[in-house]
Amino acid sequence: MAAELSPAQLSEIVEMALSDHISFTQISAQHGVTPDQIKAIMRTQLKPGSYRAWRKRVRDFGDRREHYK
Repeated sequence: MAAELSPAQLSEIVEMALSDHISFTQISAQHGVTPDQIKAIMRTQLKPGSYRAWRKRVRDFGDRREHYK
């Protein structure tokens, strides 16, 4: 999974995942990673507090919108 990804690809995945306009499906299609792998990448690339805030935002938006991440 992350072992095959270059630092540039990891950076792009993080940037895409942080965006509110790009879904996990779009990231998966472009980079061939699953939503669980995206979450694992985010956990390793972000500080713990930043990761928790991101997960909360994704979860909250997902509860309000039918199609979000």
